[in-house]
Amino acid sequence: MAFAFDRHANAVGVHFCALLEKIYFQHLPDLRLRHMIYRWKVVTGANKEIGLEIVKRLASNGIKVVLTARDEKRGREAVKKLTEFDASDQVVFHQLDVADSASVASLADFIKTQFGKLDILVNNAGVLGVKLDGEVLLSPSNIDVEFEARWSKAITETYELAEECLQINYYGAKRIADALIPLLQLSVSPRIVNVSASLGKLEKVKNEWAKSVFSGAETLTEEKIDEVLSEFLKDFKGGLLASKDWPTFLSSYTLSKAAMNAYTRILASMYPSFRINSVCPGYVKTDMNLNTGILTVEEGAASAVKLALLPNGGPSGLFFIRSEVSKL
Repeated sequence: MAFAFDRHANAVGVHFCALLEKIYFQHLPDLRLRHMIYRWKVVTGANKEIGLEIVKRLASNGIKVVLTARDEKRGREAVKKLTEFDASDQVVFHQLDVADSASVASLADFIKTQFGKLDILVNNAGVLGVKLDGEVLLSPSNIDVEFEARWSKAITETYELAEECLQINYYGAKRIADALIPLLQLSVSPRIVNVSASLGKLEKVKNEWAKSVFSGAETLTEEKIDEVLSEFLKDFKGGLLASKDWPTFLSSYTLSKAAMNAYTRILASMYPSFRINSVCPGYVKTDMNLNTGILTVEEGAASAVKLALLPNGGPSGLFFIRSEVSKL
């Protein structure tokens, strides 16, 4: 016997379904039976803003979500915030530092033990890779200055921050994907959404060698991406970014997102039954940009949610800017 839950019910319906599930869950000790009823999702960097909004929207539609965050206190507080949306019953918290292999392994073991599979992964965790001077950025004298010129006055990039940016934005997403793909393979409709940025478009990467690697169709590999990022860091340390035609504005952030877009294509090719895409949510008002964005978190989260819920046979291996496919 099994209940047929309507995953597109309204908030009241979803809450009622959650109560039924709690009762029925006691009679499902076998994880293979749970596979038939539940859809499980992981969102990284989900304790606030876009990540939290993605969690809220999917949980409100009846999907069980594992909300992750590096800071345990903030993560648990985020789950509590969802109570006002009747979504907290659908959400569990697990601490995750995407830069820490042991932390990633702990999450994978938790999902395997508790749920037995995974249906959706959203890689949202990320950093800007700079030291940002808020007073300069928000200065009235800079308000009408062109975007890049305005930001260039307010940021400081260091080798240590660049290295951290790559470790979190690209290698962190890669660690999570590598650890959770075996569980995603147990799903009938596996989805991976990598939250990227328009700065990761290849037009922002002037280094011709790096651009040729990232744009390669048949020749692109993870090892070649590693070579590009290693060379970038070497030139950063040597003060050679400009002379080697690397990005000099938000340089590590740009490279991390270009690498993520390339990695998305690799994964989509390796796992044709998955739907795997990367998406720029737009310039969203967040703490990262001191709320200088033009979109709300609700608007920013919408595109990632749409890709997370793609039907079987939907697009894969593509880069979206909000809801539109974009050239890399």
